[in-house]
Amino acid sequence: MKRLNITAILFLVFLFLFSGIAAGCGKYKSENTGYALFYLNKQREKIVSKPYDPESTDTDALIKEYIARMSEDSDDVEYQKIFPDNVKIARYEYTDHQLYLYFNKAYGDIPAPEEVLCRGAVVHNMMQIHDIDGVSIYVDNLPLTDANGVEVGILTNDSFVENPGEQINNIQEANLTLYFASATGDGLVRETQHVYYSGNTSIEKLIMERLLDGPKSSNARSAIPDTTQLVSVSVMNGACLVNLDDGFLTQNFEIKEDVIIYSIVDSLTELDTINTVQIAVNGKTDITYRDKMSLGEYYKKNLDLVIEDGDDVEVVQKQEKEGLLDTGE
Repeated sequence: MKRLNITAILFLVFLFLFSGIAAGCGKYKSENTGYALFYLNKQREKIVSKPYDPESTDTDALIKEYIARMSEDSDDVEYQKIFPDNVKIARYEYTDHQLYLYFNKAYGDIPAPEEVLCRGAVVHNMMQIHDIDGVSIYVDNLPLTDANGVEVGILTNDSFVENPGEQINNIQEANLTLYFASATGDGLVRETQHVYYSGNTSIEKLIMERLLDGPKSSNARSAIPDTTQLVSVSVMNGACLVNLDDGFLTQNFEIKEDVIIYSIVDSLTELDTINTVQIAVNGKTDITYRDKMSLGEYYKKNLDLVIEDGDDVEVVQKQEKEGLLDTGE
């Protein structure tokens, strides 16, 4: 296994700790008013926020105000309205510190990867209101369900894996078990990576980044087409939604289609928090990959394709090591 230069690691840790400012429990709120408005970014691939000064003070009025603001376009193109124009909150109920939001039927047409972000932004907005302890979402008067058909139930900020903040707080390390294509493209090679990465990167996003970067083992190759870009990755109640751009549809018939799919699925389901994986292309799941594998399906771990092991390697994410570390890569 390659070893990192200890001086470089210490310098990297010092740099991040010196530049980072602890966000604390108020990380989603404006420093001036204690409130923020949450949106999706221009690419609709993550949650972003900006300070907000509400006009209302009591709970019911704040709920109405936030519902109105979430339905309005931002005056900044970098901040996109959470849901499409045809999606509406038809009504709400507030009782015993719980908020129940009833969306119209159109909410169910939001592409799955984007819907998780929409859901998160709504909850982050509403959970700022002091008297609200949880948010429940209904679609066409029925409880919202997750990718496995299970009712999502009461949501809080802690229900969402990804941190919408941009603050880099520290460096973390993880042991990742990743699955790449074999040299012949007809099986999977298991590779273990000991990774140093930015503390504001979710572990499932880290896995996808490492898969896209490709293996370090000489007996393995990247399964995912090299033109592929990651749009977003989200986790909710054990289901992981991976949204890739249309580079994923580039055909490389040297690698079997099930090897490509299970390179992603098996790597992500190594996490205890993920049971199933769905893959989307630009938010669309009504695609049959190479006319054989439906992207509308939620795939579970299947290690039958693993035919050999690769190396144990030690790496640092590119954006963290640039100009700082010599890892021998």
